Amino acid sequence: MRIKCLIIDDEPLAINVIKNYLEPLENFEVVNTFSNPIEGLNFLKNNKVDVIFLDINMPVLDGINFIKSLENPPLLVITSAYSQFAIETYELDVLDYLVKPIEFPRLMKTLNKISKRLENKASSPQESNPDSPFIFVKIDKKRMKKIFFNEILVIESLKDYLKINTTTGKYIIHSTLSDFTDLLPEKNFLRIHRSYTIAIDKIDAVEGNSIEIEGLRYVIGRSYIDHVKQRILNSSI
Repeated sequence: MRIKCLIIDDEPLAINVIKNYLEPLENFEVVNTFSNPIEGLNFLKNNKVDVIFLDINMPVLDGINFIKSLENPPLLVITSAYSQFAIETYELDVLDYLVKPIEFPRLMKTLNKISKRLENKASSPQESNPDSPFIFVKIDKKRMKKIFFNEILVIESLKDYLKINTTTGKYIIHSTLSDFTDLLPEKNFLRIHRSYTIAIDKIDAVEGNSIEIEGLRYVIGRSYIDHVKQRILNSSI
């Protein structure tokens, strides 16, 4: 499988560094590069990529707002000369954060992460039908478990694993929160943090920057809070 890469950076030299690192690698393909992030957004409207290498400090549209503008983002790798944005971008579920100047050995660690994540996605839970009330997930080497959407309370990220909390039990599966959330009915579920996706109809209370479900509180990530409160407000009677 060729992994399609897009590079967006307002510094041509920075683009060339990553491009030159990737071009000799058989499994990675640089499909396009942009120094203007708006042009990158326009490209993504009609073209699908597996990963974006994205700078933070760019004119017109910075990297953080670029990410927030994406409805279904691919894997995201930040490339920046500044380390102070790392926490904020990780709340946006970026895969890795590379500080310039980027050395090839460090980039290789990122490329291994990309390959592993895409392999996990290929073997992730069975894609759900929007009209189906359930999903099958693999809970061990031999067993597939049917989980009804209306029984799910909270899905919690445990790095490369997830804990699915339901009204009937708890299940550990091998998947990422982004991949699993994409399989859920969007109208019923809401990502509130880089570590949590919750069922909207199971919310008992919202207080400050936290949500209560079945007596437990879950913190809303700073970068998610406006979107979360808007969704909950729109779901109210």
